[in-house]
Amino acid sequence: MKLYDLKAGLNPRRVRIFLAEKGIDIPIVPIDMAAGENATPEFLKLNPLGKLPVLVLDDGTVLTESVAICRYLESLHPEPPLFGRTPLEQAQVEMWNRRMEHEILVHVTNMFRHTHPFWIGRQTQFKDFGEWSRNILLDRMRWLDGELAEREFVAGDTYTVADITAQCALLVAKACKVPIPEDMPNLAAWWSRVTSRPSARA
Repeated sequence: MKLYDLKAGLNPRRVRIFLAEKGIDIPIVPIDMAAGENATPEFLKLNPLGKLPVLVLDDGTVLTESVAICRYLESLHPEPPLFGRTPLEQAQVEMWNRRMEHEILVHVTNMFRHTHPFWIGRQTQFKDFGEWSRNILLDRMRWLDGELAEREFVAGDTYTVADITAQCALLVAKACKVPIPEDMPNLAAWWSRVTSRPSARA
């Protein structure tokens, strides 16, 4: 199998960190979105939406969407379990991963797409919407800071895919000049824990 990757992409990074946590080594094919490589006929045969990451299996089967790719990899390499071990843990990780997507990642993405210079000329930007997303993100970060007062990681006592989602989202937020505020000590301590892991460099 091989992974088509966008080095600076939020969702591709989720898969790379997942691979690193699992100790899985597969060939990676870098795609330059700025140069339009994701819009070539060859790439669009893999993913007509032109998005990354894309995992191509040995038999030619194509998987897209970062969580779907991670779930497939988890089934092949169950240790360490990043989606939970017991039925209850799996439900809790699913719940928290969805919360990280809906309460953190989506607002980071909207802020990035509507305020960052990278998107000028690539899409219509609505700066007011981008600033609204920034304010909502800060509110949700404060909520997450409160949640992390009682546990080390997003979904419990162990590092999971929910942490990976939040970690990658907040890395993009930082690039958009929205670092973790000083009055959010629990979130800052969590950030220090997850970014000190070797997989954070993936």
